[in-house]
Amino acid sequence: MKNKKILIIGHVWPEPKSSAAGSRMMQLIECFILKEFQITFATTSTKSSNSVNLQELGILEEKIKLNDSGFNDFVKNLDPAIVMFDRFMTEEQFGWRITESCPDAIKILNTEDLHCLRKGRELALLDELPFDITYLYNEVAKREIASILRCDISLIISEFEMQLLESDFKIDPSLLHYLPFMLGEITTKRIEKLPSYSDRQHFVTIGNFLHKPNLDSIKLLKTKIWPLIHTELPDVQLHIFGAYASEKVHQFHDPNNGFYIKGFAKNVDSVMQSAKVCLAPLQFGAGLKGKIIDAMKNGTPCAMTTIASEGLFGNLESNGFIENNYSLLAIKAVELYSDEQKWNQKQSNGFRVINDRFIKDSFQQQFMIHLEALAKELPSRRLNNFTGAMLNHHHLQSTKYMSRWIEEKQKTKLNN
Repeated sequence: MKNKKILIIGHVWPEPKSSAAGSRMMQLIECFILKEFQITFATTSTKSSNSVNLQELGILEEKIKLNDSGFNDFVKNLDPAIVMFDRFMTEEQFGWRITESCPDAIKILNTEDLHCLRKGRELALLDELPFDITYLYNEVAKREIASILRCDISLIISEFEMQLLESDFKIDPSLLHYLPFMLGEITTKRIEKLPSYSDRQHFVTIGNFLHKPNLDSIKLLKTKIWPLIHTELPDVQLHIFGAYASEKVHQFHDPNNGFYIKGFAKNVDSVMQSAKVCLAPLQFGAGLKGKIIDAMKNGTPCAMTTIASEGLFGNLESNGFIENNYSLLAIKAVELYSDEQKWNQKQSNGFRVINDRFIKDSFQQQFMIHLEALAKELPSRRLNNFTGAMLNHHHLQSTKYMSRWIEEKQKTKLNN
């Protein structure tokens, strides 16, 4: 690929210490840095104190606006070979401008996780009914699948979601690329440095509190699961870490019952290594769960639900217990906490999962090979995706004029 420019349009500035999504974005950026791409990261979002300084990595940072024709001039001058949209919402907002201004650029959608799957599961949970296809085919799905079809390739983080897209939504496999978390090897030397079973204490859970599945799991822990664990282990505590804890979250803080809201974790590895067991009772969600990955990396076995474990273990044994019944989950959590032999076995399972399924070198190489092939075959690939071409046509026509109308309306307001 001669043109080595890539524009990444982010939903937010990357915050790897705050969320799995932030870590995922930095892993993708690393792929392009290794291949010496000139990277520009643009977003409409405002930076926070947790945002990575991308300029220190040699990445250009660009603040962009919605409904602003100046973006067209910006992207024409940049002339990227690749444009990557972080989540389908950014493709909805800027995809048509890329189609109009840089028609030859490869359009990549980083799905992060399937938002329609997460939304469908949330709706089923609210209705207290089993999740099925009627919940999957929600309004978010119509938008997200259209975005996938408009792009040249979509990055899918979970094998489960790859299968779902191909079987339930009938997406052509050529439009999808499986790219999970890309991690370093857990070496024997690193394992030997980790705290042992006897050097650890307490339970832990972690997750961005702005993420609905995380907030829901904290409520579930407080009301149904932790009281059962605390009855069996009255001297043991649960430490809950996460960015952006609201006053509502802090109201769960209950030291008398060993339930501690700790807030933002400056060092996730340190937090995980000090804990004996990680709890992840997620009732809805999608993608791969960063808290389970962090737990496995740091040798912390988990008690989790099926949704928390989804896409992680393949045919391998998990790093803990998977249980959807809350009473049984509490029992398994106590067992894992109290049985050193079982704890050591589950810890070893986690190391094997990381080393067998998520080592970055092979995934980075496969991804770049895929992009090289895509660049050479782009015209023929697009000819074979008539549905995508049709959706691009109508999206450009409808969104273009709506955006221009909003832009003119905003100008009128400023002038008045």
